[in-house]
Amino acid sequence: MQTVVVVGTQWGDEGKGKITDFLAQRSDIVVRYQGGNNAGHTIVLDGKKYALHSIPSGILNPNIQNILANGMVINPKALLIELDKLEGMDYKIAISDRAHVIMPYHLMLDEAKEASLTHKIGTTHKGIGPAYTDKAERTGLRMGEFVNEELFKSRLSEILVQKNQQLAIYGKKPLAFDDIFVEYKVYADRLRPFVTNTSILINETISKGKKVLFEGAQGTLLCLDHGTYPFVTSSSPTAASVPINTGVAPWLINGAIGVTKAYTTRVGEGPMPTELNDDIASYIREKGHEYGTTTGRARRVGWLDLVLIKHAKTSGGLSGLAVTLLDVLSNIDTLKVCVAYELDGKVIDYIPSLVNDFGRVNPVYVELKGFKEDITGVKSFKELPLAAQQYIKFIEDQTGIKVVIFSVGPDRNQTIIIDDIF
Repeated sequence: MQTVVVVGTQWGDEGKGKITDFLAQRSDIVVRYQGGNNAGHTIVLDGKKYALHSIPSGILNPNIQNILANGMVINPKALLIELDKLEGMDYKIAISDRAHVIMPYHLMLDEAKEASLTHKIGTTHKGIGPAYTDKAERTGLRMGEFVNEELFKSRLSEILVQKNQQLAIYGKKPLAFDDIFVEYKVYADRLRPFVTNTSILINETISKGKKVLFEGAQGTLLCLDHGTYPFVTSSSPTAASVPINTGVAPWLINGAIGVTKAYTTRVGEGPMPTELNDDIASYIREKGHEYGTTTGRARRVGWLDLVLIKHAKTSGGLSGLAVTLLDVLSNIDTLKVCVAYELDGKVIDYIPSLVNDFGRVNPVYVELKGFKEDITGVKSFKELPLAAQQYIKFIEDQTGIKVVIFSVGPDRNQTIIIDDIF
């Protein structure tokens, strides 16, 4: 395949950054197609950890062109902090002139709105939702305007009147135009050389027969349309959203690799049918370092839920699976896998659209034999213990999707290809 999308099949945090980083080494460009710095991708290279939020996961390879596409919302201050941490490294980066800009008032409104809710969404307070709201309301500030000083000055003056009115509703003090303009003009000056029409850049790359990797943030269950609404993000992380979020034709996307942990995690509010609150959950959380890259919050932990993966396959399309953190499951005697739900006396193999119904489902489990061996050093599927091989085969049989990659540790060299997708 020439063009491949990396998709999270759960609620995010599946290890997409690691898989993208691995596949990026065989790609010419990596395109981040939605979300903002509410995402957290951790990459480990030669024992050193890199936490990325807005920057595509191909950034550590100086030969790869990295693109922040039009479907993203970008916090210029946060982006520059990330780039400054890469000081001394060579990298290639381009930013869409159609991507929307996250401004200080978005962060303030995000926090204020969440605080006012009786039933919390679990937002990261990064201003993502308010920025996408402005985009939908056609009042947002786009990157092309942001790096044009005169346009930025005019648009900010107009927008700030409205935003100060909104902030006043929540009892917040108004923001001063001069303070924001002076500070953010500096950010605009630094980012200006990178801002361009990335749709043209991506399409030209595809037409030359080069390999393109598309990377999303969060996971399918946080999709605004197909996730566990309202406990979702403000965009769509599915492979189906890539064309509109990058400006390429749908038929130019060759396939999608769904990333799933060998178990299930979730951050924030909302139903999670296989959630555990016992010693096994604590064991998995500590061994898997299940704490948010962006927030530091402890993630909720549960058994692997294959209904989620089948939902990701249906709603966005998957041509292969990458199973991460398989090593975390070692030393657990019996592994449970959810294959369906029971709701009101009926067995179903799909996610109900109503979140209240989803919160009432009971998982239907199949028990599999666990494995004791340390697998962090294996280099092939055949080197896995038989029980670990059977675990992967069970995932394939139940979902109808081939597992093409699995990982047994955080480093790039602990990622093993079963079937080559490129």
